[in-house]
Amino acid sequence: MSGPGGRDRAGWFVALPVAVLVAALLIFRSVVPGGSLLPTFLPWLGVTVPLLAGLAIWRRSRVGMLAALLPLGAWLTVFGGHLVPDGDRPHDLVVVQHNASDENPDPAGTVRALLAAGPDLVALEEVTPEALPVYTAAFTADYPHHAAHGTVALWSRHPLADAGPLDIRPAAFGPDWNRGLRAVARTPHGDIAVYVAHLPSIRPAATGLGTGNRDDSAARLGAALRAERSERVILLGDLNATAADRGLTPITSQLTTSDADFAFSFPARLPIARIDHVMARGLTVTSVRTLPRTTSDHIPIVAGLAASD
Repeated sequence: MSGPGGRDRAGWFVALPVAVLVAALLIFRSVVPGGSLLPTFLPWLGVTVPLLAGLAIWRRSRVGMLAALLPLGAWLTVFGGHLVPDGDRPHDLVVVQHNASDENPDPAGTVRALLAAGPDLVALEEVTPEALPVYTAAFTADYPHHAAHGTVALWSRHPLADAGPLDIRPAAFGPDWNRGLRAVARTPHGDIAVYVAHLPSIRPAATGLGTGNRDDSAARLGAALRAERSERVILLGDLNATAADRGLTPITSQLTTSDADFAFSFPARLPIARIDHVMARGLTVTSVRTLPRTTSDHIPIVAGLAASD
């Protein structure tokens, strides 16, 4: 039977390689290969900390317990800010983003749930032509302005100008794929270019996760953002990726969001990642949180934005 020293050495051999691997994945996440899979599950690497600690306790390994501190420190370095509540940070605008699902059985109920947040802007994706009149009728008189193109739509308290399609269609898709729009919201804080986008889904392929079409669409959206002349920009959309996904670099290199809450939005039954986003330029996203679940397979998110000085 192994004595305490043997148990400690066994804990070392088991825990240390795992601890080093997890810490490396967290700290060097920007260069470690992993496509979209690693960024999606990156926050969940923290689960290894209690597992390693539990194993160390079971093995009575002091070294194993120390090893568990390595991924814990790495996780807190990357995600510690998410644990700090937003509180009541000042904001000038409230916006809601929601993939409402093209199979949503209760569009009117979905709208009522979203309006409970008191938003200035509401962006929806997967709005079918048949459902659009139902959604429009469900918005109250406080939202007299709206724009729609393809399967994306925007409702606003404030007047909308220059509303039109946004071409983010991947080269591999046909002309019937239309999932982007741009409008200018004339708010009390000045004109703001508002983009609504729904990037293609990731499709499993024989070689792994098929992200080519999504990345192509993200690059086109990034090009449109670079060409945008307005100083203030808001992007609302289902980007089918987390903000850490390198496929979104053409977008995230230009816009920022709030990381003070995980705000996992998909899938609704067991949310594991935030793939619905509110990002901005020329404004500060002060908070992002989820709203109660609707009849969609996504969870809506609401964000506060402060106008820059």
